[in-house]
Amino acid sequence: MLYIIVAAIIFLASFLFAMLGLGGGMVYVPVLKWAGFPVKEVAIPLGLLLNGLNTLLALIPYARRKLVDWKGGLAMAAAAFVFAPVGAYTAQFVPVRTLLILFAIAVLLAAVRMTIFSRQPEPDEMMSLKKRSFIGGSVGAFAGFMGGMLGLGGGFIIAPILMWMGYRTKQAAATTAFVVTFSSFSGYLGHVAEGHFNWPLTIVVVMAVILGSQLGGNFMSTRAKPKWVKQLYALVLFAIAVKLLAGVL
Repeated sequence: MLYIIVAAIIFLASFLFAMLGLGGGMVYVPVLKWAGFPVKEVAIPLGLLLNGLNTLLALIPYARRKLVDWKGGLAMAAAAFVFAPVGAYTAQFVPVRTLLILFAIAVLLAAVRMTIFSRQPEPDEMMSLKKRSFIGGSVGAFAGFMGGMLGLGGGFIIAPILMWMGYRTKQAAATTAFVVTFSSFSGYLGHVAEGHFNWPLTIVVVMAVILGSQLGGNFMSTRAKPKWVKQLYALVLFAIAVKLLAGVL
């Protein structure tokens, strides 16, 4: 029964976060912790696996509609891929309480940034490919490290930066999914190398993510309104951050 409840929540999270290319790790990890699974041994590694799977599957409808900036996101994806395992390895030396506080702060900052962006009009001009690659490489390294350590794909850092560089909401979501796929799977492999795995739970939640990601990706690329999506996302992030901070403090 517990697995079914967890899978239902993760399905809803996958639908919502697939719309923004963020995977949903910021929901997966707290939900798995709430369900009683160890943070370092199960919640963070599995959160990264689900993150990568969600964004990888969401890339299918995004790619069909040519929303992914493959060239512009390549440097960011490569840097995130390299630094995510470093973050995953570092996590074992950081206390669980500290990880959860860092997690809550990261989510809160993401909520504030998304609230600001939701009030701004869609940009008309994008930075040059050279600038996008240079900035993207630096941001990707930081996002990959933090994502690997906290059980996220780093999308909460990447999406606002892409919007700042001139990406429209749907382009930012699609390109974020591209980058987060690399950082999530890379970070997950770093945790698996430490021996962290839970087969029965993994099978159940993976099925939930497959369904949720496809529905969410299709909805975002065809029907969703950018302003509405960003506002809803900010509200969800605020709620998660407050819940986490209340629990650890």
